[in-house]
Amino acid sequence: MKISILDDYFDTIRKLNCFKKLSGHNVTIWNDHVQDDDILAERLAETETLVLIRERTKIQTPLIDRLPKLKLISQRSVFPHIDVDACTRHGIILSSSQHPGAPSYATAELTWGLILAAMRQIPQQMASVKAGNWQMGVGKTLRGRTLGIFGYGRIGRAVADYAQAFGMNVVFWASEASRERARSDGATVAESKEAFFSGCDVVSLHLRLYDSTRGIVTADDLALMKPDSLLVNTSRASLIVKGALATALRAGRPGMAAVDVYEEEPVRNTEHPLFALDNVICTPHIGYVTEDEWEIQFSEIFDQILAYQAGAPINVINTELLEK
Repeated sequence: MKISILDDYFDTIRKLNCFKKLSGHNVTIWNDHVQDDDILAERLAETETLVLIRERTKIQTPLIDRLPKLKLISQRSVFPHIDVDACTRHGIILSSSQHPGAPSYATAELTWGLILAAMRQIPQQMASVKAGNWQMGVGKTLRGRTLGIFGYGRIGRAVADYAQAFGMNVVFWASEASRERARSDGATVAESKEAFFSGCDVVSLHLRLYDSTRGIVTADDLALMKPDSLLVNTSRASLIVKGALATALRAGRPGMAAVDVYEEEPVRNTEHPLFALDNVICTPHIGYVTEDEWEIQFSEIFDQILAYQAGAPINVINTELLEK
């Protein structure tokens, strides 16, 4: 089977132990990022199976229409970047494990790293000492402060565990059903969305991006935050109304932000609004990018390929194709 893997920036996948699962297949790995459909159509003309790394490349109708040999897209997690209806029309199976069970500990760990880095001003202190200025300011202790987690999923609950180990108070906000589940589990739930944003010292977003959650954090929400509070987003940029975070930071509420996700990725524009702000820590969507995490993810992705080859596809999203 001819397999293409896109967006492996550092040629990491072929070095993973699980890559052996593709032994015997004709595998092409692309290390750059391309979104141009003409280039992609040429590169993928002979591809039968396409492996995607999360949402790095959009696979939409104009491209799908030009890939007559494509039979399977194998990836992991959510798939807003893929036109599932177009795949179905062309008989292309989308296999995408939703990885029930363990959370992405890599993302949870990065979230906690960003909280520590922002509250203690670690990047700014590093820049100051390298410039010969020694200390540049005074940071904040986490113990005794309140962490608000927007969402009640696996990653959010893992971050809550870290917070409790650091002596923080943890409060949740989420959909009505998730709030009820949190209460049943003995977690603290804010009285209202307004109380959540106004009362927390740190707010961390841990929601999946759906139509119902797009823009769920508004300018009014951000304006309620304390002048010395921190907003952390390692989930999806579009959870926040476009442009609202930069505007809110310039206005002083919240006082800081730490972000790992952006409206359009990868970000090549050095004049991005968030990059110009001294009270923001920016990382290039590395929440899930660790060797350990990739071993887990691509083991599942490659298992989906082997299952398809064996005639028994697994984790199929467009299940109607299995009924034909």
